[in-house]
Amino acid sequence: GTLTVISLVVAALLGLVNNVTADKIAEIDAENTRIAMSAVVAEGSEFTDKLEISQDVIDAAAAQGGKVTELYGVKTGGADNGYVMKVSASGSQGTIVMMIGVDANKAITGISVVSHSETSGIGTKVVGNEPNTAGVPVLDQFQGMSGAGSLVVGKTITAISGATVSTKGITMGANAALAAAEVLG
Repeated sequence: GTLTVISLVVAALLGLVNNVTADKIAEIDAENTRIAMSAVVAEGSEFTDKLEISQDVIDAAAAQGGKVTELYGVKTGGADNGYVMKVSASGSQGTIVMMIGVDANKAITGISVVSHSETSGIGTKVVGNEPNTAGVPVLDQFQGMSGAGSLVVGKTITAISGATVSTKGITMGANAALAAAEVLG
């Protein structure tokens, strides 16, 4: 009986804490999403509310090894100017979640990593946008690239030495975003 009462009190307290913090957590998540979106498009761009993701978009992204979980329209100077997508793809130690901007010409405008579990000191160099062997920040090299499936590590994308799998994860996400943009038109 005592154990049941303690369990009920603890459950009630957890429920109360959840009710008190849920809105604040949602606000923080929304602000972090807005910051990540702003980092991958031209300054001064505006965003639509979250758009519905059609099955065609889901399938196109999956065919490239990624998953589109959020989709927003981008407007620049009042005109439609592409999309920002939250995309997830497999890295070396788990899922890499990134925001990817794609302009109206179906070219990547930027990539910002939202969350990851990549190896510290190796994969974190990729998600932290450190320079690759060519001296170019690894995420920046995707800017201006287009053509779903055309981004390939070792051919069109230069990996950071020792972090090839992490670079491949970002590349899968980029190809997935491009495939989704092609379906969106």
